[in-house]
Amino acid sequence: MSAPLTERAKMLAGDWYCCLDPEIEALRQTAFDAVHEHNTLHPAARQGAGPKLAALLGTFAPNALIEGQFHCTYGFNIHMETEAFMNVGCVVLDSARVEIGARSMLGPNVQIYCADHHRDPVKRGQLIERALPVRIGADVWIGGGAIILPGVSIGDRAIVGAGSVVTKDVPADAKVAGNPARVIG
Repeated sequence: MSAPLTERAKMLAGDWYCCLDPEIEALRQTAFDAVHEHNTLHPAARQGAGPKLAALLGTFAPNALIEGQFHCTYGFNIHMETEAFMNVGCVVLDSARVEIGARSMLGPNVQIYCADHHRDPVKRGQLIERALPVRIGADVWIGGGAIILPGVSIGDRAIVGAGSVVTKDVPADAKVAGNPARVIG
């Protein structure tokens, strides 16, 4: 008989898990330390990302850049390809894998959420959630203040209008805007 999965293993597998867990909390604290260093470094010293944050990220390709006042939950689930860019104030709640393709640009205050809370109010009150990945293709432009919800994929070369709430997948080359985001033009 195999041992039961840890809450971290359930999180990484996309299963329902309890986010109030000592191992998961330790991972969050490591990320918070790296984010604090990143956000308090002088921009010239930070370069693409602060040293602790760059080391923590799952992938941080050459010439990728994360501006200050950034926040993430774990860091190791974030994968940024060549020349990917996050402007000031981006928030990535990366309980699952987040891929940001080459040359994709995220405007100020873009938010990416992977946590999907339980629909049952009792389980939600017990902090039961699951983690759904987010994929942003290459050459994507996401306008400031947009929110990308759990499980969404955005195709290559797509444009997401500022302030949009993206609840569903966006096809390659599409332009979407609104709340919820819909194909425009």
